Amino acid sequence: MALILILTLVLSALAAAGTVYYLATLTQQVQYVLLADGRRQERSLPLLLRAVLPLTSMTPKLLLAGPWKSAAERLDRRILSAGFDGLLNGRELMLCQLWLGGIGLVFGLLLGRGVHPVGVLLAVALFAYPRIWLKGALGERHRSIQRGLPYVLDLLTLCVEAGLDFMSALAKIVERRKMDPLGEELMRVFHAIKLGRTRRQALREMRDRVGLADLTVVINALTQADELGVSLGAILRIQADQLRTKRFQRAETLANQAPTKLLLPLVFIFIAAFIILLGPVLLQVFQRLM
Repeated sequence: MALILILTLVLSALAAAGTVYYLATLTQQVQYVLLADGRRQERSLPLLLRAVLPLTSMTPKLLLAGPWKSAAERLDRRILSAGFDGLLNGRELMLCQLWLGGIGLVFGLLLGRGVHPVGVLLAVALFAYPRIWLKGALGERHRSIQRGLPYVLDLLTLCVEAGLDFMSALAKIVERRKMDPLGEELMRVFHAIKLGRTRRQALREMRDRVGLADLTVVINALTQADELGVSLGAILRIQADQLRTKRFQRAETLANQAPTKLLLPLVFIFIAAFIILLGPVLLQVFQRLM
């Protein structure tokens, strides 16, 4: 029995050391996405996803066949919108969910020595983590595009009204703009038009790829202006003004919601201050009564 116990401890220590070494190696790895002009930009997946991603290649393909195919395709579109295409696909994300949920369940069983609420919560949390991460990454990218869109429309308006055509104006913006999410999408549009897409097709592909409501409104207005022969500069100026008004309205809405959101933390702060200030006095009173 002692020998079995020693072997178990040694194997457990080796497994723990191997896991730590593997995770430390992953933290030093750098991942890149390929931009439209062929350049690489650093963009890494979370550590947990990178840790279990190699396991997805060993999973049978039949596991997510049939009805799961449409769900994987929807995830593909969301991953593309979040800017992680080439690093991950929908099927791999779903398999990462299964692997993380299974690992969490095993750890929960080992720590709780059986079915325990903590183990179940750990498994559920790890299973939901990839979707939560994807939702957060997509929201962050959308907010970045939303912030930069009015400025880009202003620059396009100035360039077009100065006499440049749409491609020349777009080329100047892409050349001088930093590589943020909106800059990446504009570069894709620019190179798509250079490769033979019409302006209307490239803009619609950008609309479908990003999936942002404000950008959809702008692109629909631009395509309608292209079809009807309306002045592009006037449409750009109107859309920039509307987006700026929407941004101010969102800021006012958030400012109006701030007192309500601060109410609950303030309640806890007042309760804690009450306990700190009157706790010793109440304790002495209870001791005298006892």
